[in-house]
Amino acid sequence: MFSFLRQRTAPPKTTQIEVDGAPVSIAVKVSARARSFRLSLPASGPLLTLPETARWSDAEAFLHRHRHWLAARLPRAAQAQRLEAGVMLPLRGVPHLVVGTGALRGRVDLAQTADGPVLRVPGDAAHQPRRLYDWLKAQALVDLTAQSQHHAARLGVTVKQVRLRSQSSRWGSCSSTGNINYNWRLILAPPHVLDYVAAHEVAHLVEMNHSDAFWATVERTLPDMERGKAWLKAHGRELMAWQAPGGES
Repeated sequence: MFSFLRQRTAPPKTTQIEVDGAPVSIAVKVSARARSFRLSLPASGPLLTLPETARWSDAEAFLHRHRHWLAARLPRAAQAQRLEAGVMLPLRGVPHLVVGTGALRGRVDLAQTADGPVLRVPGDAAHQPRRLYDWLKAQALVDLTAQSQHHAARLGVTVKQVRLRSQSSRWGSCSSTGNINYNWRLILAPPHVLDYVAAHEVAHLVEMNHSDAFWATVERTLPDMERGKAWLKAHGRELMAWQAPGGES
């Protein structure tokens, strides 16, 4: 009787459904231009787009009806990849074999062998994933801080703080206060891809949207932005498959 007084439930930023017995995280986006629900698979992962007037309960029902569509299209190559000895890890886009040294002390380091580059990780097997993860994040923070400051100088803005996250569907985010969050997995991509994401996020300090003016700002600081953008579209899901130890976010 008083249904007109009810408030629509605000949709979450992400949701999960079970696909082939495993949980799959799905980003949720509300679009003023959308006229119906849409489920898509961009490089950053599954995306559910909703019209502004949609009810979340209807969106959940739509998602449930299309779970088989999603299961058929999720790439098998993007099954969870763990940071452990024996895997080939694409550090800065170059495959490295991860090797456990067996030493209880020491740091992760790089070495060249006759069979190619390796990442040597100390510690026992139980602790190696955490040591490798911490090292990768430290490398990512150095690279992303440098490129963020580079693009900030070119655009005349100030980056207040750079932090790393383990988002399952985003490469970065930027606040109007100058704080930028990046996905640690960018250290696994070729340098020009990391540079593109840095340019993208810093450009949000000029334009907090994805308008034509925003893309012109990205191109102003990174003229070949399409190169990195195209790489992420083609290979982004492969990077998202790498898992932080312990489900860290």
